[in-house]
Amino acid sequence: MKQKPTVTLLITFLIGLVLWFTPHSAELSPQAWHLFAIFVATIIGIILKPLPIGAMAILAISVATITKTLSLSDVLSGFHSEIVWLVIFAFSISRGFIKTGLGKRIAYYFVALMGKKTLGLSYGLLVGDLILAPAIPSTTARTGGVIFPIAQGLAKSFGSDPNLGTERKIGSFLMKVAYQGSVITSAMFLTAMAANPLIASFTQDAGFSISWGQWALGGALPGLLSLLVMPWVVYKLYPPEIHDTPHAAEFAKNKLKEMGRPSKSEWLMFGVFVLLLVLWIFGSLFSIPATVAAMCGLSLLLVLSVLDWKDILAETKAWDTFIWFAILIMLATFLNKLGFMGWFSEQVVEAISGFNPILAFAILFLVYFYSHYLFASNTAHVSAMYPAFLMVAISLGMPSGFVILAFAFSSSLMGGLTHYGSGPAPLYFGSGYIPIKAWWRVGFFVSIVNIAIWIGVGSLWWKLLGFY
Repeated sequence: MKQKPTVTLLITFLIGLVLWFTPHSAELSPQAWHLFAIFVATIIGIILKPLPIGAMAILAISVATITKTLSLSDVLSGFHSEIVWLVIFAFSISRGFIKTGLGKRIAYYFVALMGKKTLGLSYGLLVGDLILAPAIPSTTARTGGVIFPIAQGLAKSFGSDPNLGTERKIGSFLMKVAYQGSVITSAMFLTAMAANPLIASFTQDAGFSISWGQWALGGALPGLLSLLVMPWVVYKLYPPEIHDTPHAAEFAKNKLKEMGRPSKSEWLMFGVFVLLLVLWIFGSLFSIPATVAAMCGLSLLLVLSVLDWKDILAETKAWDTFIWFAILIMLATFLNKLGFMGWFSEQVVEAISGFNPILAFAILFLVYFYSHYLFASNTAHVSAMYPAFLMVAISLGMPSGFVILAFAFSSSLMGGLTHYGSGPAPLYFGSGYIPIKAWWRVGFFVSIVNIAIWIGVGSLWWKLLGFY
């Protein structure tokens, strides 16, 4: 039975209160420990969801300020972050894909091109998702708003409908591949998932930096390999009953005919998108940060009337993310500044000091990855664990570049484990095409394949690139 918001809010408050008054190490200041109590209570609140995540974040800074744990200027400092503004600009740009219809056109095009076989059809959906990923930081908007309705429409066009008991014809396979593909594409670009810029900010606080281009280049080879291998793995683990799908290509072509020729707005959106990719990839050569590039891209869309100011104001997801994102960055930043992260890292390193560094890292990585079974949000997981685990792993003597990329990419990949593991997961699961047992079973085996590719092949790729 679902807990009432008042009950879960009380539980969250009591956890924070208990931590607040728990005796702590003399090495830590009371201020650091009290901020930790507020931070943990906030993360628990994000998991239990007595209030929306933005409301929980506002509650956190209210408590931090009223208790004199942090000053008002301290709690508002997160809103100055370049990364926070990158997110809101990217979210606003993504609205152009939805408004103009360019997102659906791209997806239908690749379905028409590759959809003669069931496996090819799934690759068509993945390529569409991959093309859209750099410019749509909301996985829910991208795969839930664009890819999901196309996959569902294709499934039903073949008579594959859970209401008819025919979900295994093709629908179950397409839904599973589309969802698992979304966690891979989310890992491949800094701007493909809301928690990725959060990771970049935490990494910067730890004394390291990762640019948009470095992220994309590091994720390119393992990401493409995962997208190539994953549908085949799902095909073997949870095979469809239909293997030939000539009707799918026809279905997509008819949809494209209904849409007509690309509009002027679509062409302008496409042109700005290409310009953004160029600036994000090569901007460092001209001293143009990713945030400045996104700001210029959004400005062009407004000047060209692809978007208007009402569109920006209506992008509630962007403004919601802007608030909680800035606050979580601030909390983690001050935990580090006040010495909590360093102290915690020392305790963990001391506890595993007898382990071989590689074995110790493997344990840390697997704990980080599979603890996502306990989280219903990538953001909550990243906020709670990424900064501490990053510092501990680096303290072991592991190459910092390798550690940063391993944890960064896995922060998206772990979303494929459960039916509640990321924003669009409940949407795909709720469609009724995949029972929970099959979802978890396939998700677990795909996670093993992804880890093998991203850590195995990926580590060699990152070494070749000189990232460590």
